[in-house]
Amino acid sequence: MTTDLLLAFVLFALVSSLTPGPNNMMLLASGVNFGIRRSIPHMLGISLGFMLLVVCVGLGLGQLFDQAPILHTLLRYAGAAYLLYLAWKIANAATPDVQSESSARPFSFLQAAAFQWVNPKAWIMAIGGITTYAPHENFTTNVLIIAALFALVNLPSVGLWAAAGTLLRRWLTNAKALRMFNIGMALLLVASLYPILTDSGLF
Repeated sequence: MTTDLLLAFVLFALVSSLTPGPNNMMLLASGVNFGIRRSIPHMLGISLGFMLLVVCVGLGLGQLFDQAPILHTLLRYAGAAYLLYLAWKIANAATPDVQSESSARPFSFLQAAAFQWVNPKAWIMAIGGITTYAPHENFTTNVLIIAALFALVNLPSVGLWAAAGTLLRRWLTNAKALRMFNIGMALLLVASLYPILTDSGLF
């Protein structure tokens, strides 16, 4: 990869990682409800899980979807259904005092990593990053570089959303205010699906 192409990709990775999407909406809510320390496994799961997704897409999984487009469509429907379930969970999250006495927990590392495989925005970022910024010469090496850079850029980017949630936590000590925040985050999570699924022809 040339220096210009590398810088262009880093900018793409930064913008796509920072802009609102399912991962960032969930981390903002996690920061509010659980704090940044308990959200660290969630953050790591997103970055490393997405890195694995990028590697798999670059090494041939994308071609499988080209040969069997129905698989891509089914994955998007599954991802949309799972995101609606997560939105419901966020909307009905208990207040921190209640959570300490219940089974409520933030996303684990494995849950966050697995979620990348049904996250429509993650697929768009992975496919877009590989097809646009990976030169065909030394393609495998370029894919690995892109995957590693994605993870390096993505981790602090998503961390900002969890940190923002932790800061908001100070102003959401009232149970009613926290409830309204969680409902708002759930609605934004659902809304984040619309442009992605519209572009894919599902709506």
